[in-house]
Amino acid sequence: MTKEFVDEYEPLLIKEIKDRKRIKFPNKSLLLAVCAACIGGTFQYGYNISVINAPTTYVHSFINQTWRERYQTNISEDVLTLLWSTIVSIFTVGGFIGVTIGGTLSVKLGRKGTLLTNNIFALIAALLMGLSYPTGLFELLIIGRFFTGINAGIGICVQPLYLGEIAPTSLRGAMGMGTSIFITIGILTGQVIGLKELLGKEEYWPILLATTCIPAILQLLILPWFPESPRFLLIDRGDDEGCKKALKQLHCADYDCEWEDIEKERNNLVDFQAKKPWELLSDRSVRWQLLTIILLNTAQQLNGINAIYFYADYLFKQAGIPADTRPYVTVGTGACECITALTCGMLIECLGRKVLITGGYTLMSVCCILFTLTLTFQDASPVIPYLSMVCVFAFILSFGLGPGGVTNILTTELFTQTSRPAAYMIAGSVNWLSFFFIGLVFPFIVIGLQQYCFLVFLVICSLMAIYIFLVIPETKNKTFLEIQNEFQTPKSRKACSADGVSTTLLSTSI
Repeated sequence: MTKEFVDEYEPLLIKEIKDRKRIKFPNKSLLLAVCAACIGGTFQYGYNISVINAPTTYVHSFINQTWRERYQTNISEDVLTLLWSTIVSIFTVGGFIGVTIGGTLSVKLGRKGTLLTNNIFALIAALLMGLSYPTGLFELLIIGRFFTGINAGIGICVQPLYLGEIAPTSLRGAMGMGTSIFITIGILTGQVIGLKELLGKEEYWPILLATTCIPAILQLLILPWFPESPRFLLIDRGDDEGCKKALKQLHCADYDCEWEDIEKERNNLVDFQAKKPWELLSDRSVRWQLLTIILLNTAQQLNGINAIYFYADYLFKQAGIPADTRPYVTVGTGACECITALTCGMLIECLGRKVLITGGYTLMSVCCILFTLTLTFQDASPVIPYLSMVCVFAFILSFGLGPGGVTNILTTELFTQTSRPAAYMIAGSVNWLSFFFIGLVFPFIVIGLQQYCFLVFLVICSLMAIYIFLVIPETKNKTFLEIQNEFQTPKSRKACSADGVSTTLLSTSI
């Protein structure tokens, strides 16, 4: 080997080795930025879903007492049920409104700016719900839950945008898992704080509902120390120095390659403005990406996970678990989902997105079959209820390992900078509408089909597994532009590849 050869190729070899070793683990600043974004973002979503369950009977008593003081008569069961259903379900209405404005705010105020502003809704909600009992106004609970919904809708729309844009390409999946990890941590925290040993006693329920202010205050104290999304600064604002400063803080010395990727994307998007949802819906160049995120977000709510939680208490009762102990077993289901989300976060950069989400839906399909069988033969043996409980935990594990974690990451990765906020508005709207639909229709499905309702979820899970396997490309370690190319038609892809990699990137359909 000649000296000239070594001198010529040694720097290239060293650079390639450095690139392969580049950012195997996130630095402390990046991890803290993710935590700061999530604590006031999707943590609030999970927390406010679960925390409302503990004080159910106490809120019923409060409404009855207030009604009696106002009208000198007891409230009817139907009106009480209607008011309680409104308190619970108004959260989804607020969430839908939040997600429809979240994308627009993220363009106007920036990702970080929107997350900080979003805490206003959480603080107002905490104040209203905390004052409901002292003032004797149960209407404040409805308004407060509406504001928590807006907060959750904006958070679940904008937080994944921020995480996907601050993370290096090699860690985008793991960092994006912060969304589902903090949702499950929020659910688990709400379940634990709602136990009688903590704030689950009758006299504490207004304080319990007002604790949604704590994550908001924490985010307001911590997130300002971290930078805005580097992609937003360079592509949307044209702030080169701000972008470099943000990359240095988040990625330390290993930011050159990320700068190059962002600059390539900016050059590819020159003269393009952030798209509105209706503009994205009419753009034929992203129709497969749009169809994919619509199906993924619909299936995330309609795949049976809500049915599993509905049946959980019934199955625990059938298995002979005492009523006093059941809340702790329910906490176990929350811990189970939390552990699987963390596991998914560790596996996603190793196994890839496609393997996890396809495998998750496949395992959920198997669980649907087993669950139908165990519910059908519930009384055949004392062991069967325990097998049903195993199915509950297996289903939650399967959901957490795949659909629960990967769906939001794919919504980030399948679109480029100008399309991403609108894509999240569309995906979030579909998700919240599906959430509302399943809450409205599911009781009738259970009454009509009983244990056979899981055959409906079997069809949904099976079809999603097939669609993902056939249509969605693997996105691990690919830039946003490379992923965009994967969705081009074979003819277009062939034409691009003939001109080389750089031409392929610049000719991507936007």
